Amino acid sequence: MIRGAAFEAKAGGIRLDAALLMEYPSVPRSFVREACDAGHIKVNGRVAAKGMKLRLGDLVEVASLDEDVDNRPLRDDSVVPCCVYEDSSLLAFDKPVGMPVQPLTRRETGTLMNGVVARWPECIGVGDSPLMAGALHRIDAGTSGLVLVARDREAYGKMRSQFADHAVKKVYLALVEGRVDAEGTLENDLVHMPGLGYCKMVDVAHARLSDSERKALCPKAMRAVTTYRPIAHSRRECEDITLLEVTIYTGVTHQIRAQLALAGMHIVNDRLYGAFAVEGMTGHCLHALSASFAHPVSDEECEISTTPPSWAKKVAPAGD
Repeated sequence: MIRGAAFEAKAGGIRLDAALLMEYPSVPRSFVREACDAGHIKVNGRVAAKGMKLRLGDLVEVASLDEDVDNRPLRDDSVVPCCVYEDSSLLAFDKPVGMPVQPLTRRETGTLMNGVVARWPECIGVGDSPLMAGALHRIDAGTSGLVLVARDREAYGKMRSQFADHAVKKVYLALVEGRVDAEGTLENDLVHMPGLGYCKMVDVAHARLSDSERKALCPKAMRAVTTYRPIAHSRRECEDITLLEVTIYTGVTHQIRAQLALAGMHIVNDRLYGAFAVEGMTGHCLHALSASFAHPVSDEECEISTTPPSWAKKVAPAGD
């Protein structure tokens, strides 16, 4: 972080934010905007807007200005991660429903990674995305279950290569509306639905898109392949429900939620994808149960599992 610094404008007519970026190349543009909006930047003794045009020799004073290195999750000791696996290179956590994996901004707290860096500070700076702090993948806030985290750059690189090669097998539990009696495979080319202020995935070939939207989105489509098999059936409020074991090797956003819904198997309480609302329920009935992969150090087959959630334990075995 840059504190108590100052410099003189070397030319006239340049915007304040542009001058700050030239003077401090380690500062992202968004951080300059935040500092100006917060009143941390003064010109000739007065708080100045980011778009102010400087004159030659104007004195720019910086009370505080974050740099790239400051773009990391804050430690949050109130978040106590449920660690289900730990060794010198990897960590694994059972994330609860309602908790995001990582903060969206460096000032946000209350996420899994805020709790992780508070107890495993070596994760800070690991990986390609600073706010992920070594987290190898994401699951939705409304989804519970397994999240893998690398403790060093070497482990991160080897694990990410396995993810890219679709060599990591991830198994989920999903409780869906209706009765499902047969196993199956789902294949879709998923894209973000345009024109929404939130994320929702659709099949590019079958969504209600205009011709121009479809043409623009087709190159961005992500292939998603999901297998499922029913492992238990039950009834809730006079309606059938089915517990599915779901396996994925790809990691497309909302992959399981979108594909099951497209196939007419809506995850219980997943209202974004068309399920009925369940009174008093937080999140939806989707749980990341386990992951299998080659350990980044020993190269031995490794499987890490979490405990099934209560909604999965309440469903009777298939065939009953």
